[in-house]
Amino acid sequence: MESIAHIIVATPLGFFKIQASLQGLVTAAFVTENETEGRTESETKDHAEPPFLNASAPKTRALLQAAAGQLEQYFAGTLTEFTLPMAPEGTAFQRRVWQSLQQIPYGKTWTYAEQSKALGNPKAIRAVAAANGQNPLAIFIPCHRVIGANGSLTGYAWGLEKKKALLDIEHPPIQLPLF
Repeated sequence: MESIAHIIVATPLGFFKIQASLQGLVTAAFVTENETEGRTESETKDHAEPPFLNASAPKTRALLQAAAGQLEQYFAGTLTEFTLPMAPEGTAFQRRVWQSLQQIPYGKTWTYAEQSKALGNPKAIRAVAAANGQNPLAIFIPCHRVIGANGSLTGYAWGLEKKKALLDIEHPPIQLPLF
């Protein structure tokens, strides 16, 4: 059995836990305070402590540190594409759906119908939506970029507020000059 290591980092949206094996990132998700080794929500906002890292293998440790660094750059608005090996576990169909999510460009959104069509099965909207809901790598596999047919925010495992905040990072409001 392969060892899975993890890191917990503070982000502007709360604590985020990333798990990795020697093959790549396995899971990434927002977590509750119970999963943060006792850190408080205020420490999330000011990054008061270094991230918690539980990894003995140097390769896995380096991958987790790179993931934390890329996540920080993403939240700073300076990274638009993650370049890390990913190894999520799922069915063949789920993995195809998750790979298609990675084709949605930064700053863009697709509907579930558009994603189904991109997968070559326009009638699989519900199956695609269900697979998106099982995405084990939040942010790294950008299921937050999929919206409803009418442009509304729909389903996100970590709440629509987080989904909106992630989309706002990728679609910053236009700053008009003051005259």
